[in-house]
Order: sequence, then C-alpha cells, then structure tokens
Amino acid sequence: MDIRKHNRDAWDRNVERGIEWTIPVDADTIRRARGGDWKIILTPSKSVPAEWFPELNGADILCLASGGGQQGPILAASGARVTVFDNSPKQLEQDRLVAERESLSIETVEGDMTDLSAFSESRFDLIVHPVSNLFVPELHPVWRSAARVLKPGGALLSGFMNPAFFIFDSKSAEEGLLQVRHFLPYSDVVNLTDGERRQLIADQIPLEFSHSLDDQIGGQLEAGFVIEGFYEDRYPRASGDLLSRHMPLFMATRAVKRQ
Repeated sequence: MDIRKHNRDAWDRNVERGIEWTIPVDADTIRRARGGDWKIILTPSKSVPAEWFPELNGADILCLASGGGQQGPILAASGARVTVFDNSPKQLEQDRLVAERESLSIETVEGDMTDLSAFSESRFDLIVHPVSNLFVPELHPVWRSAARVLKPGGALLSGFMNPAFFIFDSKSAEEGLLQVRHFLPYSDVVNLTDGERRQLIADQIPLEFSHSLDDQIGGQLEAGFVIEGFYEDRYPRASGDLLSRHMPLFMATRAVKRQ
C-alpha cells in the first residue's frame, strides 16, 4: 500500500478531528514570543532546554514533519526565518492560518520527511523535528536528508518514541492491562492481524512503525551528527496513559552536524 498517502490523508483527518497536535497556538502565545517569552516541545510534556537553541533572530529554521501551527509560528514570532515541512496539507494550513492571523512570514512545503530534495545543501541553521518519525518505515533517510540540508555546526533537535512502547498490546493497555504482544521492530503493516489493519485503515488512523535506538541514535551518528544533549519524557499524568506511569515513553536529542 501507499503508506505516505495513507498517512497524509489520516493526518488531514486528524486535523478535522481536532486532536492535540493539530491545534494552532493562540494569539497570546505569539505575543509573548515576540517579547522573548517562548518555549516549544519535541515530546508531550517537557519544554526543550533554552540552551539547545542558537540565536533565533535571523536564523534559518526547518520545522521537519512539524505542521500544525505550533512550533513554527512560535519560532517565527521569535525572529527566525521558518520553513515548515510536513506530509499533511491540512497540518500546513494550520501554520498558514497562524501566519496570516499574526502577520508572520512562514514558508510551508508539503513532502515526505525522508526526502528533503526540495532544499539546497547547508541551507538551515537549525532543524526542529518533534515526535513524528514513527510514521515512516525507514528512518536512516530522515537523518541523511537532515544532515545534507543543515549547515556545518548546525543543530538537529529531535523527539522520538521509546521503542519499548511498541511491544505492548494497545487495546489491552487502554483497558488497564500491560500485555506483551509484539516483537520489535514493530510495524502496523506487519504485526497486526488483517482485520485489525483493515479497521485501522478504514478509521483513517496513521500507520506507525517502531525504530530501534540503534536507528534513532546510532543513525544520527552515522549521518554525521554528534549528540550533545538528551532527555526523556512521558505523557502528562492527567492523560491517564498506563505505560507512562511505569517508564518514559519519549526521548529527545540535540545533535550537531560535524564541521
């Protein structure tokens, strides 16, 4: 099946559903960002440390697979030149909505995060890549493409899932039971039954794929990055997520492209 097309349509549907990651920031958030009071997230709860960012005024930033009117508008209001790249047209519409509402200059480009050929080599000072690479089956092209378009000495800020998340049966977890079911690496295309997969597709739910830490962290190193920062995160306690009570489900890295 065409995974990219399915996930594009599914994320467009998520915008219509109004899920958390599709809701644009409000005017007050932009007002405070213009005054120097701002923060963004790569993972559900923790803010990215301020020291992970370069001077934003005039910086060229790529928000990679980061549509939804959240990170991009905040960074643009802080003085950066921002390009938002995403697979979902409706997610990009959310960024354009905020840009028009707040008189911000944001470029939006639709495409697959594994292919950044739309951009020239060494174009960006910073790449912001929140949790999203679980929606592509192959991860190494993401890191290689990011390294190509990032300037030497530039930073890649990435959030991603702990692969252990995918060994548990999701329906059992929703019912309060952590039941080991899947072998890793996990794929909605491979690991689910035919009936489960057909239902997921019929419900227009994005297809997900686990990636090993070897691919997440080792893949960045292999692409020419040096990892200089790391933290873990969980869903907020108020979410009621069962697995988050027991272990961090998310990780974030700051990786710098070698000079």
